Amino acid sequence: MEFDNTESKQFPLVDSHAHIDMPEFDPDRDQVIERSFAAGISALLCPMEVTDPESIRKTRGITDRYPNIIAAAGVHPHSAKDFSAESDRTIRNLAGQGGIHALGEIGLDFHYNFSGRDEQVHAFRKQLNLAQELDIPVIIHSRLASDEVLGAIRGEGYARGGVLHCFTESRGFAEQMLDLGFYISFSGILTFPKARDIQETAQSLPIDRIMVETDSPFLAPVPYRGKVQRNEPAYVRETAQFLARLKQLPLEELCTQTTRNFTACFGFEIPGH
Repeated sequence: MEFDNTESKQFPLVDSHAHIDMPEFDPDRDQVIERSFAAGISALLCPMEVTDPESIRKTRGITDRYPNIIAAAGVHPHSAKDFSAESDRTIRNLAGQGGIHALGEIGLDFHYNFSGRDEQVHAFRKQLNLAQELDIPVIIHSRLASDEVLGAIRGEGYARGGVLHCFTESRGFAEQMLDLGFYISFSGILTFPKARDIQETAQSLPIDRIMVETDSPFLAPVPYRGKVQRNEPAYVRETAQFLARLKQLPLEELCTQTTRNFTACFGFEIPGH
């Protein structure tokens, strides 16, 4: 089933995960944000890396200027070797100031292994417990680590939910994460011609449990893939359009429901929405 998306900008949409604090956006960050709003992006979430003072400084500056942008904070699995008591204190302080809507992104990445496996698991479990204590959702990164992610969530008794972002793993993993109260977020990878397994998973999941994201500046969707140096939030619409076609839904319904899922997950009412 095909739908006419020529007027797609009239349907507000959310980018549920965009690293607009990263150096790739230093030359034109405000212009990128304004382009996203002009493209009909009504809100976005920027996860800050608490082991990086510059990430915190930039993200807080962004959220201070733009009420439609919210933040999360956590120690990414790549930086798990740097997780410390100071990381814990920083997250607590940000949460206490009302500066974050989630703890993340956190998780496990056994593809790159920039931090050791034991270091990653330790940091992940500590942050799951912290999120439970603070009563905020988590944003989970999982790459080649589905069994270990599930084991940590169940082992720590984490029950606050959140989102499994940039989904790349099996349908069975997605379904188990749904059972644990998580949403599943799809990035531009969904649009890649070879991502058939991910596309089939997206087709099968209930619309009230999915989100879309860019994971900017990474993973530009088709048709931008290979043609631009940097992904940006405005391009999330391409992923939403692709997902609407996959699920044989009008784009308006897909945009409305994924936005509703975002606000429900993160407890954020979008200004002017």
